[in-house]
Amino acid sequence: MTTTPPPSDLPTHARERLTAMRGKDEAHRLFTSDLTVNEFLLVKEAGFDPVGMVVGCSMYHIGFQWAGVNQNMEMTVLSQAMYHARELAMARMEEEADALGADGIVGVRLTAKHMEWEPNLAEFVAIGTAVRARNRDVSYRTLDNKPFTSDLSGQDFWTLLRAGYRPVGMVMGNCVYHVAYQGIGQWFKNLGKNVEMTNFTQGLYDARELAMERMQAEATHLKAEGIVGVQLHEGRYSWSAHVIEFFTVGTAVIPIRADHHIPTPHLMLSVND
Repeated sequence: MTTTPPPSDLPTHARERLTAMRGKDEAHRLFTSDLTVNEFLLVKEAGFDPVGMVVGCSMYHIGFQWAGVNQNMEMTVLSQAMYHARELAMARMEEEADALGADGIVGVRLTAKHMEWEPNLAEFVAIGTAVRARNRDVSYRTLDNKPFTSDLSGQDFWTLLRAGYRPVGMVMGNCVYHVAYQGIGQWFKNLGKNVEMTNFTQGLYDARELAMERMQAEATHLKAEGIVGVQLHEGRYSWSAHVIEFFTVGTAVIPIRADHHIPTPHLMLSVND
């Protein structure tokens, strides 16, 4: 399902903002960040400097696909549209990070919102904080020489690095699926009974498995050892009640050393009200 985004289509004002932030001779003048104070300090302690908040977006028109009411099936037109739109937003965010000379992006948030004034239009936005490693002898970029992406918090990013792992990319998979309606005969047969709705179960099961499978394929492409922080979301958006999207996302990681010393957990009590 992977498609190739356009090589460069950032708005002029975005390029001007990034150029001003980067400064001359790699001497960054200013950074912006959506990290909390604790996240900012832990990212710094991990050996990375925030260089700017980066954003990518895509306003996408989602096509139409017909499905029989009694048929469980993937809505491939909708699956591809939702995936491609997210990929475009991610690619533009990565391009902004590249323009800042960043090695990666942490704390990525990826959102989708359908427009009330046009149900077939949706805006996809990717936001995160671009970071640059102070140790220039180690490369943290991907196999494609792009900045790594990660939806880990600053605290989790610090913990991961300290334990001997690093993120290589934020990976995702999705599936838009039509779940068949219950037949009138089945409705009468199940009336007043406790019984599993096997057609519904199978449809939802298949959709989740397809989304997970596609996320794992992205991690395999990055030669990752595993995926941490996996989240599985369910959304209906403006489609019919029986059309559902399952979207799964996580951070693919690889080891950076043979030994993995995990710091001993310490009990901490909050003094906040």
